[in-house]
Amino acid sequence: MRELVALDLPGGPAFVRALQQAWDGGDAVFPLDQRLPQPARRQLLDAARPHAVVEASGPTTWERAAPPVADDDAVVVASSGSTGAPKLVVHTHTGVAAHAWAVHQHLGVDPATDRWLACLPLAHLGGLGVVLRSIVTDTPVDVVPGFDAADVATAPAERGTTLVSLVPTALDRIDPEPFRWVVLGGSADPTDRPANVVRTYGLTETGGGVVYDGVPLPGVAVRVADDGTISIAGPTLARGLRADDGTTVPVAGADGWLATGDLGAWDDDGRLVVHGRADDLIVTGGENVWPATVEAVLATHPAVAEVAVLGRPDPAWGSAVVAVVVPVPHVDPPTLEHLRNHVRARLPAYAAPRRLVLVEALPRTALGKVARAALVVPDRDQ
Repeated sequence: MRELVALDLPGGPAFVRALQQAWDGGDAVFPLDQRLPQPARRQLLDAARPHAVVEASGPTTWERAAPPVADDDAVVVASSGSTGAPKLVVHTHTGVAAHAWAVHQHLGVDPATDRWLACLPLAHLGGLGVVLRSIVTDTPVDVVPGFDAADVATAPAERGTTLVSLVPTALDRIDPEPFRWVVLGGSADPTDRPANVVRTYGLTETGGGVVYDGVPLPGVAVRVADDGTISIAGPTLARGLRADDGTTVPVAGADGWLATGDLGAWDDDGRLVVHGRADDLIVTGGENVWPATVEAVLATHPAVAEVAVLGRPDPAWGSAVVAVVVPVPHVDPPTLEHLRNHVRARLPAYAAPRRLVLVEALPRTALGKVARAALVVPDRDQ
């Protein structure tokens, strides 16, 4: 019987050894987020029902009578998706290998000269994918417990690192120039980046990023419907979502296409432009406003350090555009009128925020995405 083995380990050689040992034994792995408090870890373990848990002290039995995994199953990844409810996404060895080889083909990775650094959380494919690709393609990799700006910045000189996967908030803290490629995922990134930074788009269900700088990876198909909805097909897709009885519900439809829940379009160069989640779209006064577009403009204001834009019900406009802003320290915070004028100079007037909320920090997910559901907008304007 093939088992599910939970890896309750920090990033490092022990994690890689445990993963490889499970695979060699025909089992699948379930990485646990090391930053979660113990009750949250227990909740995930109860949902996933692994047969064993590997900790720093060694392996322990968890639930021997748990349902087995399928022959080709390689990894189960917990994803909150857009709803916040945990999902257990099952990826196969076939899919993991397809993604690994497609990424390395696109980036021109040579195991003889390239070396990966895995510094993002290993419970998510942004970090775990680096390890999986390295194992599949026999490419050298260094796996560290987490992102440390000084360690990552010196990795090219100290470790020989040529490739690293980061999120925008991490990339902002280092100089990307010494790396051959910086694979950037996790959230929309309006910042100008050097040519060696490649932005990716994908979901946990797609195996991670499958569109690099608007171009689908080899073997990946992307279609955009007339209403802008994005669907993806290809060998990297997950086998399905694991239920507590061991059954797996397919993520793709009968036709093999996964509906992403995102909206986008093809630009004049044939590259995919992702506007955002369909449910993030703000309809104000009958006009469509994409948060990412407004955020990109507001981020250029000299008094704005970070910003998130969302819609809130409004009796006059249907939805009002709200800017949640982290001001730049030690300067006068921006006013609503300043920000409205800043946006109106670059976008249609209806895209300008009608409300401003000043905060000390934006709530973010493990991969740096703004946790929009956790944003608090008071009843009264600031």
